[in-house]
Amino acid sequence: MIRKVLIANRGEIAVRILRTLHEMGIQVVAVYSEADRGSLHVRLADEAYAIGPALASESYLRIDKILDVARRSGADAIHPGYGFLSENRDFAAACEAAGVTFIGPPASAMEAMGSKTAARARMMAAGVPITPGGDANSPEEALATAERLGYPVMLKAAFGGGGKGMRLVERAEDLASAFERAQSEAQRAFGNATVYLEKAIVRPRHVEIQVLGDRHGNMVHLFERDCSIQRRHQKVVEEAPCPVADDDLVRRMGEVAVRGALSVGYFSAGTFEFLLGEDGSFYFLEMNTRLQVEHPITEWVTGVDLVAEMVRVAAGEKLSVQQETLTRRGASIECRIYAEDPGSGFLPSPGKLTALRAPSGPWVRDDGGFYEGSEVPSHYDPLVSKLSVWGVDRRAALSRMQRALSEYVVTGIKTNLSFHQHLMAHPEFQAGRYHTGFIGEHTEALCGPTQVPTEDEERLAVAMAVATARAEQRAATAIAPPSGGKGVSPWVYAHRAFR
Repeated sequence: MIRKVLIANRGEIAVRILRTLHEMGIQVVAVYSEADRGSLHVRLADEAYAIGPALASESYLRIDKILDVARRSGADAIHPGYGFLSENRDFAAACEAAGVTFIGPPASAMEAMGSKTAARARMMAAGVPITPGGDANSPEEALATAERLGYPVMLKAAFGGGGKGMRLVERAEDLASAFERAQSEAQRAFGNATVYLEKAIVRPRHVEIQVLGDRHGNMVHLFERDCSIQRRHQKVVEEAPCPVADDDLVRRMGEVAVRGALSVGYFSAGTFEFLLGEDGSFYFLEMNTRLQVEHPITEWVTGVDLVAEMVRVAAGEKLSVQQETLTRRGASIECRIYAEDPGSGFLPSPGKLTALRAPSGPWVRDDGGFYEGSEVPSHYDPLVSKLSVWGVDRRAALSRMQRALSEYVVTGIKTNLSFHQHLMAHPEFQAGRYHTGFIGEHTEALCGPTQVPTEDEERLAVAMAVATARAEQRAATAIAPPSGGKGVSPWVYAHRAFR
């Protein structure tokens, strides 16, 4: 039985996990960096502990600090959320060695699927269709592989996701520079510069299958999600069901995902991501061995609380659902509300939320991690919230999302709310005719005249935002927060300057 869970994360996902844990009667321990001492997840937790500076490598990525808090707080389990250490097999193994239950898959499965190149080989052996690809350990090998595959090709980081370390290459003369940039970005984001090549599927949809398994060998899929609306290879809108996938296609994709998960001894929640071609063929991209950002839309259409299932599975219980009893109803759409400026190529826009009013009403859900007056830090992903809705069908869900977006009020920072409003009203999106390059093809209609920044300009903008945030905090009154611990109310935490 799990009594107390440490959430090794921050922001909206920490709040979302916390709420289910409290509903289950489980105590919650929060951890926070200096930039997050006033965050909502800290305020809502039963206990909160500081773990270091704003830099993730000195706080949220420090396995030793997180396990030390687990020991001091008496937490008997850790939920990693998504990002940070969620897919780190060393973290999962360290939890096990420390006698702390890891609420996620086994380290062995994470290792098997952690490298995209190794995962491709395993999935091919399991009969899962994969995108044609090959190694790219040097510019020369990349060139040879690309010549064999035929252009266009996609360079991809072997260890990581979220669009980092990815480059589309359409001509041989562009490959060397793209290879260098992809390696550099992969090294910065994941600590590993290894990249590989895949044949670029023209105008694909990005469709994923949610899987869920327990320690007793039971494995089910919870249908599909269409995640094709992306900017810089990162998802911004998701929906279920996929507008162009019929029941037979979803069944076949689901069977493939279940077979792939079982082949690596998987349990807990996980996601198989596929590219869906215009001809109906689908190809394995990768497996995310964690909870996905877009999991609320699966919860809407199936009625299954994925976080609760993860906790029960970690405690050794069997799944509460079976494939033959799983059904879905209606349609759901999720919009990721980011602190970013669509008119400047979606550059981050951190800052203080001077006003914040999330929409509500029937079948509207806002998974947020901030409150009015709080700060969106410049140090992390600028996701403010996940706004999701449910409707009896896709048309009803679209109308409800449009209504919800019209009620959303955020001031003090720039957001992508207007982008979402334009997208929901776009005739092609309303007709379900879109693919992963949709934003690029309709940039002006969705974002207005846009100056897309170069990679160097984007780095400079982020660096300036970080410098500005630090300068503002140095000017604030320096009040030391409590050291963190049982019985200390997180409401007394105050801002202090960076040291």
